[in-house]
Amino acid sequence: MRVYTVHEPPVTPDEPPPSLLERAESLVFVKEGFSWPAFLFSPVWLIWHRMWHVLAIWAAAFIVSQGLIAALGLGDAIAGWAALTLDLILGFEGGELRRWTLDRKGWRLLGAVSGRRLDECERAFFADWLPSAKASPERAAAPAPA
Repeated sequence: MRVYTVHEPPVTPDEPPPSLLERAESLVFVKEGFSWPAFLFSPVWLIWHRMWHVLAIWAAAFIVSQGLIAALGLGDAIAGWAALTLDLILGFEGGELRRWTLDRKGWRLLGAVSGRRLDECERAFFADWLPSAKASPERAAAPAPA
């Protein structure tokens, strides 16, 4: 079973309220667990998801670790293991870092859903969400990030 958290973008008071279809299309499903794309394509994955703070931290950690290894003369094998370790950490923590980034941008957590595949999770989520979203077309503004 896969578990996804569902996030909704923040409401801006100067824009007209989005339609139900626009709200549904703007939702983001973030998978719990290991992220193979984050592990295999770390900087590209971070750029794709516009995770600029995390990219800066990842790049700084990479540069510092490689610089220390070179300064200490530990060799290319250790440098490779250090790079692999950084990518492995990102693979395990990618979903959590993505949720943290969305939270910092003011996105609201709507809930979590589980299923065998993403499409099954989406169907289950929308089956529960649509009736309540139709009943209250005016959504409350998300709380301001701390």
